[in-house]
Amino acid sequence: MKKAIVLFSGGLDSTTCLAIARAQGFSPLCLSIDYGQRHAIELKAAERISASFGVPLRILQCSLREIGGSALTSELPVPMEEPAPNERIPITYVPARNTIFLALALGFAEVEGAQDIFLGINAVDYSGYPDCRPEFVSAFETLAGLATKAGVEGTHFHIHTPLAGLSKAQIIQRGVELGVDYSMTHSCYAPSMRGFACGECESCRLRRRGFLQAGIADLTRYKD
Repeated sequence: MKKAIVLFSGGLDSTTCLAIARAQGFSPLCLSIDYGQRHAIELKAAERISASFGVPLRILQCSLREIGGSALTSELPVPMEEPAPNERIPITYVPARNTIFLALALGFAEVEGAQDIFLGINAVDYSGYPDCRPEFVSAFETLAGLATKAGVEGTHFHIHTPLAGLSKAQIIQRGVELGVDYSMTHSCYAPSMRGFACGECESCRLRRRGFLQAGIADLTRYKD
């Protein structure tokens, strides 16, 4: 079985990505990043889920709090209202996050002898983040071939984004088909001290709407 690195947050999308990677015959290795996110409880979810899949998990420390500029890595408040129609990129955008994460995954892949990386970005139900676009993924694949010893020696790194064209409801339906237990996942940007999802941030709204549209019970623990 070919190895594949799965960038893994413990959230709904990355867990579906993990299930898809395994269903496609890959031997997944999960990579989670502790980047100073205020919702670091997601890393506990990543540990639980990877253990339930029987998949190795590596957690790397790479704090982005020193950079700041995001409600997820600073003291800026997480917005709880629907974004304004003219707000294209919300304050929950973390500067260069997917570029940094993919760079770490690329290094991990090169060391592990893997040429496949799975990333759970979504270009339909997402928040307008520029590093969730297909153009970004294509550009990074080109970079991977130029910037690594393995690439120069002929390895073609492939960034898999199996969720890119799916709605949140379609992602959930696909995961359920693959046996994903979404009650183990965490998506909320502003969880309570007890780990309950706020139910109001944009990530929670997308999650709730996805389950509703999919016609599947949402077993998420919300504070309300």
